Amino acid sequence: MNEQLNATLMAWVQTLNNPLWDFLVVFLVVVGVFYTVLTRGVQFRLFAQSLRTMKSSRQAGDDAHGITPFQAFVTGLASRVGVGNVAGVAIAIAIGGPGAVFWMWMTALLGMSSAFVESSLAQLFKVRDTENQQFRGGPAYYITQGLKQKWMGVLFAITLIFTYGFVFNAVQANAIVSSTAHAWGWDKANVMLHLGALEVEVSWVGVFLVIMTALIIFGGIKRIARVAESFVPFMALLYLAVALYIAAKNYAILPDLFALIVTKAFQFDAVAGGFFGSMVSMAMIQGIKRGLFSNEAGMGSAPNAAAASDVKHPVNQGLVQMLGVFVDTFVVCTCTAIIILASGLYHDAGFEGVTLTQMALESQIGSWGDDFLAIILFLFAYSSIIGNYAYAEGNVQFIHNNRKLMTLFRVLVLVMVYFGAITSVPLIWSMADLFMGVMASINLIAIVLLTPFALMLLRDYVSQLKQGKTDPEFKLDAHPKYKDKVNSDIW
Repeated sequence: MNEQLNATLMAWVQTLNNPLWDFLVVFLVVVGVFYTVLTRGVQFRLFAQSLRTMKSSRQAGDDAHGITPFQAFVTGLASRVGVGNVAGVAIAIAIGGPGAVFWMWMTALLGMSSAFVESSLAQLFKVRDTENQQFRGGPAYYITQGLKQKWMGVLFAITLIFTYGFVFNAVQANAIVSSTAHAWGWDKANVMLHLGALEVEVSWVGVFLVIMTALIIFGGIKRIARVAESFVPFMALLYLAVALYIAAKNYAILPDLFALIVTKAFQFDAVAGGFFGSMVSMAMIQGIKRGLFSNEAGMGSAPNAAAASDVKHPVNQGLVQMLGVFVDTFVVCTCTAIIILASGLYHDAGFEGVTLTQMALESQIGSWGDDFLAIILFLFAYSSIIGNYAYAEGNVQFIHNNRKLMTLFRVLVLVMVYFGAITSVPLIWSMADLFMGVMASINLIAIVLLTPFALMLLRDYVSQLKQGKTDPEFKLDAHPKYKDKVNSDIW
């Protein structure tokens, strides 16, 4: 990309990003505290229930209209577990220091309650697709039905399509190219095409990603769910196994690493700038940004996968997606942080987060760590691309369910995958922050306004558990106050 154009775009994006994130940092925390208090700590008191729900959901939901709760979970996890867990953590530590990890944890801990609410609402307001009768839903649907604000639903759908369908997929492709370039020098093997007098350099890694993505996204949500279910758990366990080996190898310094994370989180010597000035450290701002990018709690993305699930009670899927936030941040991101901090190399890193993690792995397990992470990151990022597409597809259908429009959208997704393979790393991450921030702001406002619906669902679910029912079932008829407000023949 032309350097002058890149610099101009970067300046424009940053001008919008700074005030947006000044607002969003506070708003995310406030909403997380609000729901933690209002639900009486649903992420703590129903955590064991979320594990039981996940365990029993693998074989549930054989209805042709939906996917299983477990498939919805791994589809959501496919989008969550990706570059944010590898490059995102590295960038947070490189810029914000070890303390950024603490703020990633806090974002997830509070965000689990927001994730529970948004995914429960997605289930309550889900609809059947008129073409194939499959379930679909998400923020665009609960905004339109619950708030009766179609314009706001369309606005959210547009921001999600740009965020997940385009920009986030470019981020994932960018990380794949960066990791393979560092490991195997594949960026040196680009192909020069001669088109008459015009010479065009083509990234064959980018072309390969486009082909691999096309094979999946033209198959629809069920194929995406099956692909995600097949390898997301495997790749996550493989990555965790290596991280646990490194943790065991460095067991003597683990207490010091965790102490470093906590103490550095409250050192406000690196000023983040913006409206808050010295009140906000770079560790906090980076931890919250990268935490949100990674776990997506409250952003309005996971509800799109949650709505496609066939469950007996909306809260079931809320619990399952809440668990996804926990796994993403407290397990996968923490493992990456241990790898980087144990290496001590984070002082030497810049914005190239993937390279930092690769260097850290090399220092801990030898030269094969570079190759290992390149392969794992490909799987992480590729699963994120197809998970991101699943989110965006439902929102294109929300705006206008038309085959020609869907085909055009899929082609544009492929274009953005290739764009990510050839563009600047700092620019693509800044663009991701901008679109992510706008999308999260709209969704957080919506779920706060729909709080009565979420609390009704939670009370109904807990009441049935207290009655001894191990598998609560939701009946809208039992709540006449809400029956006219939910346009559904599903419940």
